[in-house]
Amino acid sequence: MGRERVIVGMSGGVDSSVAALLLIEQGYAVEGLYMFNWAEDEQGYCTAAEDYQDAARVCDELKIPLHRSDFSTEYRERVFKYFLNEYAAGRTPNPDVLCNREIKFKSFLEHARRLGAERIATGHYARLRHDEQGRAQYTRLLRARDTHKDQTYFLCAVPATALSQVFFPLGALLKSEVRAIAAKRGLAVHDKKDSTGICFIGERRFRDFLAGYLPAKPGPICAELSGGETRTLGSHQGLMYYTLGQRRGLGIGGQQQAGEQAWYVVDKDIDSNTLWVSQQPHHPKLHRRSLRTETMHWIGAAPELPLRCTARIRHRHADQACRVQAASETDAGGLVVEFDDPAHAPTPGQFVALYQDEICLGGAAITAVAT
Repeated sequence: MGRERVIVGMSGGVDSSVAALLLIEQGYAVEGLYMFNWAEDEQGYCTAAEDYQDAARVCDELKIPLHRSDFSTEYRERVFKYFLNEYAAGRTPNPDVLCNREIKFKSFLEHARRLGAERIATGHYARLRHDEQGRAQYTRLLRARDTHKDQTYFLCAVPATALSQVFFPLGALLKSEVRAIAAKRGLAVHDKKDSTGICFIGERRFRDFLAGYLPAKPGPICAELSGGETRTLGSHQGLMYYTLGQRRGLGIGGQQQAGEQAWYVVDKDIDSNTLWVSQQPHHPKLHRRSLRTETMHWIGAAPELPLRCTARIRHRHADQACRVQAASETDAGGLVVEFDDPAHAPTPGQFVALYQDEICLGGAAITAVAT
């Protein structure tokens, strides 16, 4: 019987490169695949061409074949369209979560199986555990050893059926160890800078990018001052450009009868197109006791509700103890998450991921928040 064939999603970075190297050393028949998820634009903001060359160089060093596949159509339909619709509705989406669910662990997985692979692998920092109960096998998503790099938040919507066909070779390693392995092996990308931000925006200003797809809708920036007085401090160019808790780029400094403290976005009123701000970093609207979600994406069988667990409302956000229960009979699959202590700036459109100790139970998009 031949060696198990694994296709690694090669990004051109150090993480996927070391993931491929480790699987080769473990005896798997490894091949690489580079995903083109966004067409190169005429202004050169997208780094796909450069990243592909780096991926090809690493695969040549490792003496493995490199496939390439264009998933840009699927990305635009399943991720980018959702991204624009959420911003148009005044919410703040997380395209990385959708990219993992719809592209990396769906389109890529399906394509790899057509190429004859038994499994796929990526350079994500996460771990998997396969528990057997009788004849059934349950795949659990576990936090990475490197808590600073842990990416389970971004994987919280990937179904267990997909994860059961995946390897995460870096889950038990620290980032420093990954770079050391790459340097020792002489991989060209051992010191390549990690990519940050949203892939299709690149280095350009977020506001400039979004303005090319959604019309600006200017409106007032207001604050509720002591004594209940409401004052208009300026104007915004569109609620889509702001997120809860934001304190930079508001353009309202130097207000008369106001201190030198920073202004924070505390609310976005979609109906009146008003951006509400405050100089109180602990404003009640920034610290919420509960939130509601869309249909929950459980990784495996749904647990019995109500449930005591912890929640993470953004990447690298500290876990917070909470109680989770079904939203209502008319909101099938949605949840209410009630925090033991108020959470700072939970944001509609972002995902909340639920955990029991080291296990990520799943995640869902936030639809509303409450005091």
